[in-house]
Amino acid sequence: MEIGKIPNDILQELILDKIEYRRNEFLIRPKVGEDCSAVDFRNNLCVISTDPITGTAKEIGRLAVHISCNDVASCGAEPIGIMITILAPPGATEAELAQIMAQVSEAAGELNVDVMGGHTEVTNAVSRFVISGVALGKVPAGKLVRTSGALPGDQVVLTKTAGIEGTAIIAYDREDELASSFGGEFVEKAKAFMNSISVVKEGIIAGEYGVSSMHDVTEGGILGAAWEVSEASGVGIRLYKEKIPVAFETAKICEVYKINPLRLISSGCMLITCQNGEDLVKKLEANHIRASVIGVMTRSPEKRIIGEDCEELITPPESDEMHKVLNSS
Repeated sequence: MEIGKIPNDILQELILDKIEYRRNEFLIRPKVGEDCSAVDFRNNLCVISTDPITGTAKEIGRLAVHISCNDVASCGAEPIGIMITILAPPGATEAELAQIMAQVSEAAGELNVDVMGGHTEVTNAVSRFVISGVALGKVPAGKLVRTSGALPGDQVVLTKTAGIEGTAIIAYDREDELASSFGGEFVEKAKAFMNSISVVKEGIIAGEYGVSSMHDVTEGGILGAAWEVSEASGVGIRLYKEKIPVAFETAKICEVYKINPLRLISSGCMLITCQNGEDLVKKLEANHIRASVIGVMTRSPEKRIIGEDCEELITPPESDEMHKVLNSS
């Protein structure tokens, strides 16, 4: 494709014709010449979040939808729509664009989310695909949850297992290497972690249950998210290392590439703080979502992780462990 805006005929065929409409809240829907969307929220609060993703992942379209919608869900809100901006490098093909849009449409369908619109162009400002998603959600007044709401004495609940997204991306990127060590079945299981990167369901359930804070676990992993919740809330946190679940596939991949699974990007996990964490765990598990109590918020401002043979400070999130793998030769 040539540099510039995607031609209208391609835009219509590969983008607009692939969008399915599901929600009744929208008053303006995407079409050629229409630059905005409009939504009727009535008695709900509006929650908005945005996140970019670059084309290192084979499932970039799916990730773009889920990571933005996960942010909205961490406020206890139901995502209802997403706007997608796609920046394609020179030399990108129509087939690649169609594949990305198919991933976007499939992921949006899984979440009952409408694609509200967006922008597509080819530009030499990027060397690979870049997608930016803006997610829109709604939450009843009085049910909004903030990252900064954790209180001393709250239990820390984690959904699913550490390093979900990083496990899947590394499995896609290093498929041949991992297959030679562990076999094809292992790799397929690790790649299938991509199907678990949404936290929308647990976000809505926890919001309805009543929690003090939520934070979806992204770059920096479990420890990065824990540091951010503690810092935003102005209280301390104490995590218990042996209580943090790590899947077999994640542990093996981290062992091979000498990375810390608790610092591995973990979209698909939600970090939640609340009173009576065990009751929330039971509620989540009744809805087929694995969950564990992994720590407690403290009055002391220190951020610590404690293991059977170690105790150390939790430091601010830096470059994610996954980048050590993807950027290596």
